[in-house]
Amino acid sequence: MRKKWCILLISSLFLATVIGCIVKFRGADHRPKVVVVLQELDSQYWNIVKAGAEKGFRDFDIDGKVVAPSNKSKKDVLEYTLKRILNEHPDVLVVSPNDSPAVMSILKKFVKHKIPVLLVDTDISLEHKTSYIGTDNFELGKKAGELLASQLQPGDKVALPFVAEDLTHPVFGERIKGATFSLENAGVKVVTAQVNVSNESSAIRKVMTTILQKHPDVKGVYATTDIRAIDALDVIKEQGLKTPVIGTDGIIEMIELIGDGMLTGTGGTKPL
Repeated sequence: MRKKWCILLISSLFLATVIGCIVKFRGADHRPKVVVVLQELDSQYWNIVKAGAEKGFRDFDIDGKVVAPSNKSKKDVLEYTLKRILNEHPDVLVVSPNDSPAVMSILKKFVKHKIPVLLVDTDISLEHKTSYIGTDNFELGKKAGELLASQLQPGDKVALPFVAEDLTHPVFGERIKGATFSLENAGVKVVTAQVNVSNESSAIRKVMTTILQKHPDVKGVYATTDIRAIDALDVIKEQGLKTPVIGTDGIIEMIELIGDGMLTGTGGTKPL
């Protein structure tokens, strides 16, 4: 349990280390201004990243701040947030982006203004980005799939609850591909379902319910995040089942559930 918790801390602190390396090139004439833009601050995962960044600010005497879009319509709001920050002329931008053309366009403007852009958690094909700090999500999904497959037999079915847009998402899509690769190589069949629900939590619960209705013989579940794993677990418990569930992220709530024997495991993220 402690090891999984440390993986997330290392991921966050690596962000501080990279910022520290950039500071060395700035000289000691003023405190560098660094802005970290995260996707949200409503979940434990992103608050751990925020804590790591703020520790980096303190350790390297940086004039830094962490911000996140307050509206759930993140694609439009993230663009607005980045435009506002560009007008502040920071020395460094650290951002967890999405893959919208509008966000890509504004990030190119940071590069054009010679503001180093570091991507955290989510990688996109931004030319001349300074660095990507995050996980190889295909490998992470692959490892999670291997772990789940090790508890099953060839021919068993595994539920993979996700929403349609996940397939093109730079993080979730790679995790799905990795997990599917490992599970199918082990002879395990992956089953899912499509539903029209806008709220993510409701969608995952609906997908999980639909899968269990169509495939009551499911022997395991892989979820692309720990929050989704917990949603899937709630549905499984409602059905009176005991099915192993593997999540991704290593948040404290998930680790506690693993310690209590309620969940099988989670994959922690680690920067490369």
